[in-house]
Amino acid sequence: MARLCTSEGRVVCERCAVASNAWRRFVGLQGRASLAADEGLLFPHTGSIHMFFMRFPIDAVFCDRDLRVVKVVRGLKPWRTAGARGAKVTVELPSGGADGLEPGDRLVLGET
Repeated sequence: MARLCTSEGRVVCERCAVASNAWRRFVGLQGRASLAADEGLLFPHTGSIHMFFMRFPIDAVFCDRDLRVVKVVRGLKPWRTAGARGAKVTVELPSGGADGLEPGDRLVLGET
């Protein structure tokens, strides 16, 4: 697990897992009943996501390769899709977890 912060040091996600292999990217958050307020999932090399088989809404943060926020989708509901042109990394957060994030913000992934 890693900590995800803004470049100004504000913690966005205390326990951010990285979907670093094909299986983890495929499964994502499917099958989970919820996501804790301090949890998130980062998908490298992913510019779009689907919410098929999800049970709860999330916030999705789409970033470029330098983790600069390109787009924020708040309250993305099950059975929807979302993406962003130029996005190379996607972070899934609990609904409300992206509050305060805006395009242009830079994120930093570090150790917990």
